[in-house]
Amino acid sequence: MTLADEGSWSRDRLDADYTARLTCTEAEFLQIIGQYDALSASAKTLPGTRIGVPYDPHSQETLDLYGTTPGTLRPCFVFIHGGYWRALSKDKSAFMAPMLSARGIACAVPDYTLAPAVSMTEIVRQCRTALAYLWQNAESLGIDRARIVVGGSSAGGHLAAAIASPGWQAGMHLPDQPLKGALPVSGLFELAPIAGSHVQDWMNLAAGEIDAYSPLRHLPSLPFPCTVALAQGETPGFHRQSAAYAAALGAPVLTVPGRNHFDVILDWTDPNSDLSKALFALF
Repeated sequence: MTLADEGSWSRDRLDADYTARLTCTEAEFLQIIGQYDALSASAKTLPGTRIGVPYDPHSQETLDLYGTTPGTLRPCFVFIHGGYWRALSKDKSAFMAPMLSARGIACAVPDYTLAPAVSMTEIVRQCRTALAYLWQNAESLGIDRARIVVGGSSAGGHLAAAIASPGWQAGMHLPDQPLKGALPVSGLFELAPIAGSHVQDWMNLAAGEIDAYSPLRHLPSLPFPCTVALAQGETPGFHRQSAAYAAALGAPVLTVPGRNHFDVILDWTDPNSDLSKALFALF
């Protein structure tokens, strides 16, 4: 049985397997989101920070850029936030920027329009457009376009993998593989079971979108470094998703002990964490 076959499972079973909030208590969740806020707010004081850089005239969405230095081209980590495509923002998602900046790595964090205001098709388009903007304007932004790594958490892991998928790059005037690497964390790589779960209530995924934007069905056509990471405390569906995507890519899986769906990415504030070391290795 494949992950796509899980789309025929009962909604109750899929909800249990894909409800991220089951990995922590309500108090823990609120504390973690508070850390996202506080750490991301402090990142805005970094030298070289640019807030609200427009990347897409169509949607008028913007990104924030951290840790750039005039006259220097730095490698760049592009972080796509999670929130099941309907929550969070770039303002809560820059907590890794100070750690990266101290090691000479820039960080770009795009916003994208949240569901249900727009479809999955539009969300993916926006995130791909953000990557294209960074690549095409690399020199003026202080980015080394040969060393751009994309990552994300949960829905952001899905979007990072959608950026790594082939077939769209030429339409945005990019090379076949503009990325140096990818590190999705607790991502979603097959959308069929998601369309059978509570998430469908706000995503309204069409059959064509399930096929077009399931990264497991559109694997990168060119080899590039990738690590697939997830928290040890994830629900079963997230474990299956990461295992299947890693196996399809031939990529290593990094399971982070003692972490839940939401706090695992806070390991990117610690340069000595396994998650940070996995990211450094991709550059």
